[in-house]
Amino acid sequence: QVQLVESGGGLVQAGGSLRLACAASGRTFSDDASGWFRQAPGKEREFVAVIYWSSGHTYYADSVKGRFTISRDNAKNTVYLQMNSLKPEDTAIYYCAASPRGSYYDKERYRYWGQGTQVTVSS
Repeated sequence: QVQLVESGGGLVQAGGSLRLACAASGRTFSDDASGWFRQAPGKEREFVAVIYWSSGHTYYADSVKGRFTISRDNAKNTVYLQMNSLKPEDTAIYYCAASPRGSYYDKERYRYWGQGTQVTVSS
């Protein structure tokens, strides 16, 4: 059984940083991709970033480009999201997802999901 477990969320002031982690168990994703999505209250879940494990290629939403960095540790089967220069509008539940079939920015394409971790940015 595949499990994705996020950690690292919390409360931070605007301009601060957080690092999220997503540890996978049950299978490896060495020939696949893992991504991060977020969902703010009353809004749709939206794409944040994705990384392809074998190539290391990364893609970001325009709203986080230059501030967030996605990375992976193959040995630990873990994906990270380093978030810098955080803004109040980054406040959301952040979800880890894996194994997209098709468009990496489409949440409907992902096969596996974590339970989410809350990120709150105060102004």
